[in-house]
Amino acid sequence: MRWSIDFPIPSSPFPISHSSKVLSLGSCFAQTIGKKMREAKFDVLINPFGTLFHPLNLTDLLKQAVPAAPMNPAGIVEREGLFVHYAAHSDVRGDTRAELEENFTRQMLRLHHYLKEASHLVLTLGTAWIYMHKEFGRVANCHKQPADLFEKKLSTLEELVAGLGSVLEALLQGYPNLQIILTLSPVRHTKEGISENQLSKSLLRVLCAQLEQQLEAVTYFPAYEILVDELRDYRFYKADLVHPTEEAENYIWKKWQQAIFMQTTQQKVAEIQKIQLELAHRSLNPDSEAHRKFLQNILGKLERLQDEFDFSEEIQDVKSRLQR
Repeated sequence: MRWSIDFPIPSSPFPISHSSKVLSLGSCFAQTIGKKMREAKFDVLINPFGTLFHPLNLTDLLKQAVPAAPMNPAGIVEREGLFVHYAAHSDVRGDTRAELEENFTRQMLRLHHYLKEASHLVLTLGTAWIYMHKEFGRVANCHKQPADLFEKKLSTLEELVAGLGSVLEALLQGYPNLQIILTLSPVRHTKEGISENQLSKSLLRVLCAQLEQQLEAVTYFPAYEILVDELRDYRFYKADLVHPTEEAENYIWKKWQQAIFMQTTQQKVAEIQKIQLELAHRSLNPDSEAHRKFLQNILGKLERLQDEFDFSEEIQDVKSRLQR
């Protein structure tokens, strides 16, 4: 008897290789998949403005990044002695207004320059629920400000298609070689309510389908469906029953590799991951001759791959262990 549905995921018509330059923006999955790609030695920029959950927040950010527009000072908030901005996560902050503006501008320039050179843009959508500040407008983060300053609303499909669709179309006109991968975060936004979360995810899934139909350079990866339809068990969630476990994340990462990476790239990733597992090994007796031979073997592998990938930190670490 089968206990799960293993559905086929089409291979990407625009696969990622180690020569690709990838920009990963959006919800927690953008962070997860981006981090795994970085560990596998891809050139990737991950959420320079922190996690952003709503498509229209991503729309605002991408619009601002194309000309590298300055920060809107009306969005500055003081929170617990720090200054943050309604358009960004608290990862972007400063001890003073000037320091916040400096950090915000630095991240915007990073995003601007990276976007101009990117081969792939990965957008992970988290929720269709958005918070509107009564004066500032829609916000990416409420920064624990008084609830009566905000109105919570569910974006309509028309708003989502018009907003994100227009900015993606503009990006593709400016950067015709850019390929865009859309996906839904597998994180369940239960604080909105179970039914409300399902309604939100449904809107986002239809949004992705419409954009995929409208724009040839847009494809979809079913991270959300893998968790809720293929794994389909609370044992694949952490104790909060909201976030995927490491096991679930690794399973989705495996599916991502199979669908999104070139075959030769998958082989390289497997080789890199094997070396990283060896690097993580800690011997019971690090002074033994057997362990020194083990380290010498790893060093040889790293030096052989150094022409293709930057293993300078790992090489230095192994050499320092050998010198002890």
